Amino acid sequence: MAEITDITPQIKDKERCNIYVDGRFYCGMKLETALRYRLKAGEHIELARLDEIQLENEKSQALDKAMTHLSHSMKTEKEVRDFLKKKGYVQAVSDYAVGKLKEYGFLDDGEYCRLYVSSAGKNKGPRLIAYELKRRGADEESILAALGEMTGTQEAAAAALAKYMRGRECTRENLSKAFRHLMAKGFDYDTAKDALATLGDADE
Repeated sequence: MAEITDITPQIKDKERCNIYVDGRFYCGMKLETALRYRLKAGEHIELARLDEIQLENEKSQALDKAMTHLSHSMKTEKEVRDFLKKKGYVQAVSDYAVGKLKEYGFLDDGEYCRLYVSSAGKNKGPRLIAYELKRRGADEESILAALGEMTGTQEAAAAALAKYMRGRECTRENLSKAFRHLMAKGFDYDTAKDALATLGDADE
């Protein structure tokens, strides 16, 4: 059994408090809820009971916060879970909110990846896009499916090259730098070489 070692008001939201268990932050909770259940420092409690209290009283609020977070831009499931965790919600509450968001069609990693590829694919290569999606927490299956639908990679490389070479002469040194730039943008060797071939000798 764990011990509630401290309960402190939140700085940004005076109507909420932070619950510390065994000396570490465990979750956030409405002050009203903490008072209703008579939670206090020094009390011994099962962590499952704390989770249950938060789920019973704050699942709707957590869902509202997650939906507001999504209203600014699409997010991956991991990004929503990270957001809720940062807000002090336990996993059971996050599971509830994420489940509802999926049910309502507001959270879909597959659609997120497709839209991301459609937008980023205009000036980035598949390798960089895959890296960025992984960093955002998208699952491997969704990433591969979205990249499988990607078109216009050669055109995107040409556009990225044209932007890079704007104001630069087509010297061997600049072409070499342009090649490295295209590779850094996520284009593969052959795609970068084909784009450079339109400007002249791209051999390094």
